[in-house]
Amino acid sequence: MSAAGERPRSVLRLGDAVATGFTALAARKARSLLSITGIAIAVASLVCVTGLAASAQAALIDQLGRDGNLLTVAAGQTFSGNPTPLPPTAETMVRAIPPVTAVTAVGTVPDATVRRTDAIPALQTNGITVLAAEPSFGAVMSTPLVAGHALDRVAQAYPEVVLGFSAAQNLGIDRLDGGTAVTIDGASWPVVGILAPSTVAPEVDDAALVSFPVAVRLLHFDGTATRIYLRADPDQVAAVDAVLPFTVSPQQPEAVEVRRPSDILTARIAAKNAFVGLYVALAAVALLVGGLSIANVMIVAVVERRTEIGLRRALGARSRHIAQQFLTESALLALIGGLIGAGIGAAVTAAAATAQGEQVIVPLPSLAAALAAAVTVGLVAGVWPALRAARLPPAEALRAGE
Repeated sequence: MSAAGERPRSVLRLGDAVATGFTALAARKARSLLSITGIAIAVASLVCVTGLAASAQAALIDQLGRDGNLLTVAAGQTFSGNPTPLPPTAETMVRAIPPVTAVTAVGTVPDATVRRTDAIPALQTNGITVLAAEPSFGAVMSTPLVAGHALDRVAQAYPEVVLGFSAAQNLGIDRLDGGTAVTIDGASWPVVGILAPSTVAPEVDDAALVSFPVAVRLLHFDGTATRIYLRADPDQVAAVDAVLPFTVSPQQPEAVEVRRPSDILTARIAAKNAFVGLYVALAAVALLVGGLSIANVMIVAVVERRTEIGLRRALGARSRHIAQQFLTESALLALIGGLIGAGIGAAVTAAAATAQGEQVIVPLPSLAAALAAAVTVGLVAGVWPALRAARLPPAEALRAGE
């Protein structure tokens, strides 16, 4: 019990400050909602950027693990732009390299045209190339199909074609039925499969795949390979890469191009990281704008609540309690906006990743960092209004309400 004449000790509990803060925010619904919306948009952007990037990178890293040991071998080009055939012994010599575990080859069929029907002019090929492929192509490349099946034993004796993803789109084919066909060099070829998009072999996306024997018999193909795909022991990929040009063409190794598709995946991962940094910076700017909105709302609140401030000071509230109350309210605005934005960002990330067939990943550290950043911005935005309210003389504040 306090001594006679002693001023009662003033205490502001956190629960009381939060409850009073919710009441004050509810009294100014429109302004509070605008501030919450600004913070929510910024946090949702941060969560979406990091979540979608993490989901895409997980898919690329998974593919890098599957295709990191894939190599392709090709020669130069002729004056007409067609790939130069590899030496006839190239595939046999590549198979003889000890760390090589699987080999397949394709050959470009020159001057062959692919059209939806024979009513379309022969010049309108949509840039589709006809590739003769070995039966082992599907197993070595591990490229899934979105429809149909790969070239099988029937395709070794009869005309059948598997379309790359872009080729199928250019021809207006998105599904298969018993009558789906394309015209190759004036003859109708049934389409038995459509490949999924290929990151490691982009040349296949714009191609129509047929079997070597049928291409030789019906398309006047000479049977020579223009590109070899191989898989090597993952620990020996660099060593195989180094010897491939000399193995394929001992006389002109400089004319042989060896490509590691994994380099493409690594470059895509690096590019996504660069874009993530840019988008995070933009989201941070949006978060700062949201902080300015909170500061504006709190400054107006100080002016409107001068009577309340004076009354609380007259009843024994200290300056630091007034400052604490306004800081609590600004932090509540940011926290509510942050929680709403985090929920929206996670939902959008899940929907987008699912639509793209990727694993849904919402990094918890990024989510926590976004919420912490929002609350920090809210606290910083409330510092000046809180100090202004705390420094307001009680007598002047009470007179302002008269």
